[in-house]
Amino acid sequence: MKKRKTDTPGKGRTKGAVAALVAALAVFAVMLQLERTALADYEKGVIYVAAARIPKGQKITSENAEQYLEQREIDRTLISAAALTDPEQIEGLLAKIDIEEGVFLCRDMFLQEADVLKELEEPVIAAFRSDDLYQVVGGVLRGGDRIHIYSVSEEKEALLTWENIFVESVYDQNGLKIEAGDVTSCAARINVYLDKKDVEQFYSNLAAGALRVVKVCR
Repeated sequence: MKKRKTDTPGKGRTKGAVAALVAALAVFAVMLQLERTALADYEKGVIYVAAARIPKGQKITSENAEQYLEQREIDRTLISAAALTDPEQIEGLLAKIDIEEGVFLCRDMFLQEADVLKELEEPVIAAFRSDDLYQVVGGVLRGGDRIHIYSVSEEKEALLTWENIFVESVYDQNGLKIEAGDVTSCAARINVYLDKKDVEQFYSNLAAGALRVVKVCR
C-alpha cells in the first residue's frame, strides 16, 4: 500500500502567499478603476485669484494683469456664477475694495470702467490742481475715488453741484502718476470724469475760487 504524499509546511505558506498576492492585485485593480471613474467625473475649471494685494481703486490692465491676477484650476462644481473666469472680463476692472492676496475673485469686487462712463452723456476728463481750490482733499485722493463738488455762493452758502464724480487718476507735483496703493504721496493734480456740458461751469467756478471738494468714504 502506497503512502499518500502530504504538503510540507513550506509549500502551504507559498500557496498562502500567492493567494494573498492575487487578492491584493484584485483589490488594487478595483481601487484603480474607482480612481479612474472619480477622475472621469472631475471636471476642471479656471478661476482668477489675487496674485498680490489689490488696493481699492486699482485698475486692472493688460500690462499689470500678471502682477495682480493668477489663474487656478479647481473642481468646476466649486466655481460660483459670480467668479471671474474669462480673460475678457479682466480688462478695465477697478477694485471697489482692498483685496488681499490669495482671494478668489468675483465680479462684485470690481467696477467696470465702461460702467462709469455710461453714467455720463458725453464723458470727458477734466483736470484741476489741488492749489486751485481753497479747500480740497487732494492729498488723499486716488484713482477710483468718488467725490462731491460744492459751489459756494457770494453769500457763503454751499450748494452740491456735482455728485459722485469719479476720480480717473491723480499725479504728484512732479507729474508722476500716483498708484492706488500709495498711501504716502500727496496728490497735486486730479483728473475727473465730467459731462462735457458741465465743463464750462466747472472751470468758471474753479477760476472764481468757488468750488469745494469732499471725498465719498464708502
